[in-house]
Amino acid sequence: MKKIVILGSTGSIGVNALSVIKEFQEKFRVVGLSGFSNLSLLSKQIAEFKPEFVALPNLKDAAALKNKFKKTIFFSGTDNLVKLTETADYDILVAAVVGAVGLPPVISGLKRGKRIAIANKEPLVIAGKLLRNLAKTNRAEIIPVDSEHSAVFQCLKNENKQGVENILLTASGGPFFSKKIDFKKVTPEQALAHPNWSMGKKITIDSATMMNKGLEVIEARWLFDIPPENIKVIIHPQSVIHSMVEFKDGSTIAQMGTADMKLPIQYALAFPERLKNSFPKLNLIEREKLTFFKPDMNKFRCLKLAYQAIKTGGLAPAVLNAANEIAVNLFLNKKIGFNQIPDIVENKLNNFKNAANPSLEEIMNTDYKIRFELNNI
Repeated sequence: MKKIVILGSTGSIGVNALSVIKEFQEKFRVVGLSGFSNLSLLSKQIAEFKPEFVALPNLKDAAALKNKFKKTIFFSGTDNLVKLTETADYDILVAAVVGAVGLPPVISGLKRGKRIAIANKEPLVIAGKLLRNLAKTNRAEIIPVDSEHSAVFQCLKNENKQGVENILLTASGGPFFSKKIDFKKVTPEQALAHPNWSMGKKITIDSATMMNKGLEVIEARWLFDIPPENIKVIIHPQSVIHSMVEFKDGSTIAQMGTADMKLPIQYALAFPERLKNSFPKLNLIEREKLTFFKPDMNKFRCLKLAYQAIKTGGLAPAVLNAANEIAVNLFLNKKIGFNQIPDIVENKLNNFKNAANPSLEEIMNTDYKIRFELNNI
């Protein structure tokens, strides 16, 4: 039985991960959970899964739950996630929090030689080279949970990397791909209306700007050690093919499935096994057609900026990520327009001091600096 810690258990990935664990109670056991502000849901999860450890940033929230669950050990404060990942005895860390806050606990897990089932984009985006080196040094595993990267991971299984021509990341295109719309007039409600996936607010807005796909390009560069020019994005509105790998001999391997995050989560937890489950299966007979389009880099400038950041290298991905995160938050709070998100990101990308091989301290300082500047404009 594999012991699991889930960071971000009340988010969409965390909830789906717990559904998978519930499906295979003989295979997995929850030993640690972390939450943020949804205390009601977290309380229900603690009662059902009975983890030994729980982490929360707010001291009062942790104290309130401690009164209810006296046998559970609670960690709180700004380093609550690191305390959890350094203390708990686990086999797999599901990294499903949002933002750069997920980087320190992922580093902690890698240093302990654990498997990291990673859904948290930001650690790989801002410190992908560092994480890849840590995994190699400590014989740890990084297995992607994003449906696109899980697809590539599966396509590359037992394949010689030298035979790879291109990674083809598919994208739904979000709510605005096929629409002629004035981005100046887009409301948060419109941008949050994703046609295929049910996700958290931040990642849904990123899908609408296509920054989500740009971040995935950066992740793929480090996950699979492929140059960014060999990582292509293809619009595939049906979200049936989750990604493909094109090989030098002309073959292309694709991974398909339903638009259900439980599938890549299960794969990351059970790898290299494939476990039979009760989840809905893909029925290709019911699909009328599968279509593919080239993304418009001028319409979706955030995707273009992500390619710029990974090609610049160094601290540029950290700048891109932090600026985008704050810009998305400003848009959700109706302080800026949807069209201003790429403007803010581009401005920061064109005005920062780079370092070719940044340390963790330099990465975190840059992340903090960008956030501080944008939160005080």
